[in-house]
Amino acid sequence: MQPRANPGETSITHHSIAPVLHSPITRRPLLLFSNDPRHYQIAVLSSLLFYGVGWLEFDIAWPQILISLGTALITQYVCTRIRRLPSFDPRSPLISGLSLCLLLRTNSLALAFLTAALTIASKFLLKYHEKHIFNPTNFGIIAMMLLTNQVWVSPAQWGSKLYFAFLISCAGGIVIYRAARSDVSYAFVISYAAILFGRALWLGDPWAIPIKQLQSGALLLFTFYMISDPKTTPDSRAGRILFALLVAAGTAYIQFGLYRTNGLLWSLALFSLLTPLIDRFLPGIKYEWNASSSKFVKGEFYEKGNLVPRPVPRPVNQVSTGP
Repeated sequence: MQPRANPGETSITHHSIAPVLHSPITRRPLLLFSNDPRHYQIAVLSSLLFYGVGWLEFDIAWPQILISLGTALITQYVCTRIRRLPSFDPRSPLISGLSLCLLLRTNSLALAFLTAALTIASKFLLKYHEKHIFNPTNFGIIAMMLLTNQVWVSPAQWGSKLYFAFLISCAGGIVIYRAARSDVSYAFVISYAAILFGRALWLGDPWAIPIKQLQSGALLLFTFYMISDPKTTPDSRAGRILFALLVAAGTAYIQFGLYRTNGLLWSLALFSLLTPLIDRFLPGIKYEWNASSSKFVKGEFYEKGNLVPRPVPRPVNQVSTGP
């Protein structure tokens, strides 16, 4: 005979607490940290920035770094309040600010401030069906290059040291794996490499030329941290591969046909306009940050991604009188 519970006493059975023990909420903090790929992006981009400033002597002063990061965070906070969003999340604007520090160059702190503000504001203003049209950093840089000739991108600052390119490639591979967007990055870099080697073969150039062109830190940064942005790429895998091929072809045309610099950025901005059309004809599941986060819905416990219902733990007040 089971012991009788006192009136009003709350007891919880083993089966009622099992879902909680296995839920993401009760996992170790390190596992919670790993659920969102933005944490990896922030860590890797911060490391690249410190490495570039400390060892590669990037031509960017600390005041510009602080202004870019501070403006990005403040603009995100202001837009969050204006749009009456439930909470302020500093992770995405911090990623955009770090990307601006790595790519954008200007001698004007005012233009650095304006670029960061425009970059973050574009996330709230330029949307289609609640999805960003442009990668924020890409849009901010392109918009400022159209408005003034006092901002530029300096790919040469990265050099072509093979070990550094390998470092960015490995770190970028980790990030895009966490963001589930490795397909678009690898499709782009493979197709772009094929274009470079094909062009060298057509012109009779030595293989050293396309190999050197691929050993660019700016190219790998673009591949792993900009074109792979899960909030702006097409939703389906087929759509993302098509998108990558278009961007690679556009980059080659701008660089070798129009003889313009920054073909990567111009091509990405141009073909980002086609993302809504690609999503229409090649639909897929829209990406959301924290895909493994949990929530309670109508008395059932769900985990996004697999949508497996589990019972919600409830207090047991009934008295068992067993046989």
